Amino acid sequence: MRIVVTTPTGRVGSRVLQLLVQAGMRPTVLVRDASRLNPGLAPHCDVVEGDSGDPNAVLRATEHADALYWVSPAPQDDDPVAGYLRLGSVAAEAVSVNKVPRVVFQSSVGAEARSGFGDIDGLGGTEDLFNNTGAYVTHLRCGYFFTNLLMDLESLRAGVLATTLPVDHRMPWVDPRDIGDVAAARLLAPDWTGVRSLGVLGPRDLSFTEVARIVADAVGRPLAAEQVPENDVADGLRAAGLTEAQINGVLGMSRGQLGFSPENPRNSLSGTPTTLGAWAYENLRPLLAAGD
Repeated sequence: MRIVVTTPTGRVGSRVLQLLVQAGMRPTVLVRDASRLNPGLAPHCDVVEGDSGDPNAVLRATEHADALYWVSPAPQDDDPVAGYLRLGSVAAEAVSVNKVPRVVFQSSVGAEARSGFGDIDGLGGTEDLFNNTGAYVTHLRCGYFFTNLLMDLESLRAGVLATTLPVDHRMPWVDPRDIGDVAAARLLAPDWTGVRSLGVLGPRDLSFTEVARIVADAVGRPLAAEQVPENDVADGLRAAGLTEAQINGVLGMSRGQLGFSPENPRNSLSGTPTTLGAWAYENLRPLLAAGD
């Protein structure tokens, strides 16, 4: 099979690439900068250097493809939802033109709502674009990445896990590595049909209070969840130069969670094994210790 992997240097894409190579495949990768590829895997790949928003590059990468793993990288557009739709349109056009038979799309919990989820609304629109290509499509509705904790290390070192959500709000948390496992398994399966969604939800739903306790136990330092006002977060994002649409996109991803139940429940298909505690001990503990 000719399998195409986008964002092959990302947290999920790099895992997908590794597993495909280990399975004996020679994947085609679409990458903006080929020098960033894992040097041990690069010789086992066909490389197309280009941007995911470049129609010609995406067409070249997907020519004669049997399956496509598509991730829309976070756009830099003033309106991020429009940016995601722009990227999705490029991908869907390439799938249609090159008659790619199967697509695995890295989507998100909340995309099924199609509105009210900030940036995730763009992923919901991208699902619709793929659904209209005639390809068989699996949308991976992923939970909240463990690795999002890495974005606020200074706050964690200070003992605070900040969120705009109520600290007792529970939602699915997942290790990106596990998402890569699910994606690779789906890409390697040659006989599934139809258009479907599949939750990738981690082992269980967690509140921010529970996350703080689990992480504190794993890293050996105190941590407490704290709800912060949306306006304070918006002011900080505004000071960092984000547009109003970008700010609404960030805040909307959390805001949409309130009162929402995912379309894909957790079961033997949607659950994944890695616990937050195990991930935090391996990945977060040394980073926090390095800042002491």
